[in-house]
Amino acid sequence: MSEAPRRRTRRTFRRAPKRPVPTLPGMNDTSPLPATTLPHLAIEPNILYFGTPVVLLSTENEDGSFNLAPISSAWALGRTIVLGLGRDGQTARNLGSRPDLVLSLPGPGLWPAVERLAPLTGRDPVPASKPDGCRFEPDKFAAAGLSPVASHTVRPPRVAECPLQLEARAERIRPDLSGRFAVVETVVRKVHADPGIVVPGTDHVDPAAWSPLVYNFRHYFGLGPELGRSYRARTPDASPVPVPEH
Repeated sequence: MSEAPRRRTRRTFRRAPKRPVPTLPGMNDTSPLPATTLPHLAIEPNILYFGTPVVLLSTENEDGSFNLAPISSAWALGRTIVLGLGRDGQTARNLGSRPDLVLSLPGPGLWPAVERLAPLTGRDPVPASKPDGCRFEPDKFAAAGLSPVASHTVRPPRVAECPLQLEARAERIRPDLSGRFAVVETVVRKVHADPGIVVPGTDHVDPAAWSPLVYNFRHYFGLGPELGRSYRARTPDASPVPVPEH
């Protein structure tokens, strides 16, 4: 038995009315916010030493004597420590041909000795790029009242008064983008630490016992009380990280 053919019906679809896309106040406004709503000031400081440890670098001069210079541009990547040096200084000149060096880290109590070194240079004559008041000094250890002590793996001496001393070698030296500074990558060979800052029975520096001298916008500071610890810290446990309140 055959079926009757079905009629095709035409369906019509109504488009939904366009709804405005929800926006937040000022969402599409690209104009800058009024200055009165900004909590920070736009400033142009002449330096950006925002608080980094002071390091005393000892290097070997051409005549076999030793230079000692304070810097505050140093940071670590594993066993590599990157330094920022003035291109015209004696330290950069020494490392270009004699790459061994020692990085001695002073504590806060040594800031007067560091400041005694600040206006001195091992270059004679004094480079024109040095600030006013800078003078040549061939024996910086004596001028600063610091004591050299023999290193184990390099010729330049360590600074006896510094709690941390790192013997290293400059493996790469290149100019920075401005051409005024040298960026130096050093690899640490041997670490010496005062027993008073080492966790007994371990190779760990006790951060509660060690306080670096910090150069903060051309002023000297030490560390305050401990605020907390990284999850990667390996020293004995301290206070847990506080949980944010909701």
